[in-house]
Amino acid sequence: MPFTLARRVLLGAPALPLAARAQTAAPIRFVVPFPPGGLADLLARPLSAWLPQRLGQPVIVENRPGAGGNIGADLVAKAAPDGLTWMIGSIGTLAVNQFLYARMPYETRTAFAPCVLLVNTPKVIAVGKDRPWHSLAALIAAAKARPGALTAGSAGNGTSLHIALELFKRQTGTDITHVPYRGAAAAVTDLVGGRIDLIIDNLPNILPQLREGGARPLAVATPARLPQLPEVPTTAEAGLPSFLFGTWFGLAAPAGTPAPVVARMAEAVTAALQEPEIGGRLREQGAVPGGGTPAQFAAFIAQEAARLEPVIREAGIRAE
Repeated sequence: MPFTLARRVLLGAPALPLAARAQTAAPIRFVVPFPPGGLADLLARPLSAWLPQRLGQPVIVENRPGAGGNIGADLVAKAAPDGLTWMIGSIGTLAVNQFLYARMPYETRTAFAPCVLLVNTPKVIAVGKDRPWHSLAALIAAAKARPGALTAGSAGNGTSLHIALELFKRQTGTDITHVPYRGAAAAVTDLVGGRIDLIIDNLPNILPQLREGGARPLAVATPARLPQLPEVPTTAEAGLPSFLFGTWFGLAAPAGTPAPVVARMAEAVTAALQEPEIGGRLREQGAVPGGGTPAQFAAFIAQEAARLEPVIREAGIRAE
């Protein structure tokens, strides 16, 4: 019988088994419910290369995209809780898809054992370089003066950019017209080209344009200023302290996976995220590496779901 992660944790074996043992251990599978090349995939690849030396088992990555991540998530939800199958989950698959889709293939609140937060990509509120607003207060005032006249792009209906916009409108009492695109890149292109007024985007998506002057950042939706944009105020500094938003990814296992197994994986991943070749590269791209315990991640997921459900329902947001 393979000496899997679950058996090793339960038996109390050393954290770093012999390399020879790793060669015969059953492989761990990281299911990525999104296409190759996205952030979830780019997280999974370096982790799959680093973790085998820590866990003593090979790690393989399997992309199962579709339905906003629900196809891959359902595969993990129905997998055996033996410590061999894990999901690179997202704000969608673990928190908000249940409010966006009329029918879900799994019960979000009970299908998974949350393990650890992997990364948070903070949102930045940016306007086109030729627009007259140089502060968040000026943008909000313009939106209030002309209800519905300002346009904001997103990566599509039901995406985190769309939800962030609706949360912003709700908290500022503004009416801004949503313009959905097929992906954030197209929205940023139109922002730079002057065809839309603003975007509330993930920092890694728009950071090159902000640095090159193609768009103007007004505020970052984070508790503290970001090292990538040290001169840009936080939303609290800009007068909107309640607006905090990020797109996040985290690791989860099927419900019923033994708690010691989940805790051991959380410890290993937290250590990996502290390595320069993993955590350092994420910071360079404008992301914030995660880490922590399963309990912390479970509480974070519950908080995000409770915070965003009324926004989604009141705005009538539905996934494409």
